[in-house]
Amino acid sequence: MLYRKISKEIEAHLTSKSDKILVLEGARQVGKSFIIRETGKRLFKNFVEVNFAEDNEGPQQFKGIHSTEAFYFSLSMIAGNHLGNADDTLVFLDEIQTYPQYLTMLKFFRQERRYRFIASGSLLGIALRSTTSIPVGSIIRKEMYQLDFGEFLIANGFNLDAIEGLRIKFANKESLSEEQHQHLLGLFRRYLLVGGMPDAVNVYLETHNIVKVREIHNTIKTLYGDDASKYEHDSQKRLLIRRIYDMIPSQMENKKKRIVVKDIRDKDGDRFAQYQDEFEYLISSGITLDVHAVSNPRFPLSESVHKNLLKLYLNDVGMLTAQLYRNNLRPVLEDQKSVNLGAVYESAVAQQLKANGHRLFYYDNRKKGEVDFLIDDYLSTSILPIEVKSGKDYSVHSALNNLLSTPDYHVKSAIVFSNDREVRQDGQVVYMPVYYALFLDLQGETETVMF
Repeated sequence: MLYRKISKEIEAHLTSKSDKILVLEGARQVGKSFIIRETGKRLFKNFVEVNFAEDNEGPQQFKGIHSTEAFYFSLSMIAGNHLGNADDTLVFLDEIQTYPQYLTMLKFFRQERRYRFIASGSLLGIALRSTTSIPVGSIIRKEMYQLDFGEFLIANGFNLDAIEGLRIKFANKESLSEEQHQHLLGLFRRYLLVGGMPDAVNVYLETHNIVKVREIHNTIKTLYGDDASKYEHDSQKRLLIRRIYDMIPSQMENKKKRIVVKDIRDKDGDRFAQYQDEFEYLISSGITLDVHAVSNPRFPLSESVHKNLLKLYLNDVGMLTAQLYRNNLRPVLEDQKSVNLGAVYESAVAQQLKANGHRLFYYDNRKKGEVDFLIDDYLSTSILPIEVKSGKDYSVHSALNNLLSTPDYHVKSAIVFSNDREVRQDGQVVYMPVYYALFLDLQGETETVMF
């Protein structure tokens, strides 16, 4: 069974005194249902699961329900022998976005406390847009992603002590030995090929067969396209959603990497605002990661966003390499000079930063250039620029230098991630091996402050 960090958070909530209902969000196939099922069965005498997506395609027993009493009655019809009370019974409402009225009903489930509840959904961002009464004070929303690089390391034989040892090396800005570095870099390159989708990781561990891993990636890609058809009723919007999604790998190969709206329909004169709904779907569904442009970066970055400049990354780096290289391992494993892996490395770092809780931005200034990522540093109340390099010229970064030399931005330091083993600092720039991106956690968010 794959180790997932989020299981500790789910367990902590379910064993706490909080009566709020945890709602686990995330893209399809990242493992939400599995981890709730595993944790719930371990903690509760009675575990009852209701999958609304399956119900909608089958008996529709829960579809027309709009009161808690009607729900309890239907629930007793399928699980009457496994219903106790709030102390020993956990009811898991899976794919809750299928029947949006249940999002509103969570408030009443909490108030009545007949059972303990937990919910998950794959397209909650879409469903919540049309939900008239969101029970804000009754739920805790938590985002789940596929396996990050640390979880991938654990799946490949690392233990938590080894991960903590790496974290200490990162914190102390220490380099690994050449042997340790090559081992970590080799696993990182395999992560670029496999990604973090649980099914893909399991198939890789069982078979080490790239063809079978790619079959999983292709199945998930098809599933994402089918989801767009289910939840977007306008056929033209569905086509545009698929078009934008299919464009992302080729856009990532461009120098600028951002979405160029005139390329969506190959039509000059198109504007960003025309595709707002399509972008919102791709981001809210979790199948892409959004990175917004900032031209005058200051803390907090959300106040300086350029609304019409956007980069979209696929939510999983394995999904990206599946589309770029198919079954060919050599561009990634052998680091072929003829292949630019910059987009792939950026995608892996974007995925890790997002999993670590960061909102993602990038620096885009017509005169000064572009820097891959900007994140907020809450402890220093400043911004942290990040450059990701896949080649040997990692110390060449004119845009980053221009940003750092602008006094008005008050930037204290920056990080350049690359394949190089050595951790070193040159002025304000810290150079680190790319696998250390794993430890760039959100800082300053969990401290208890008394005032």
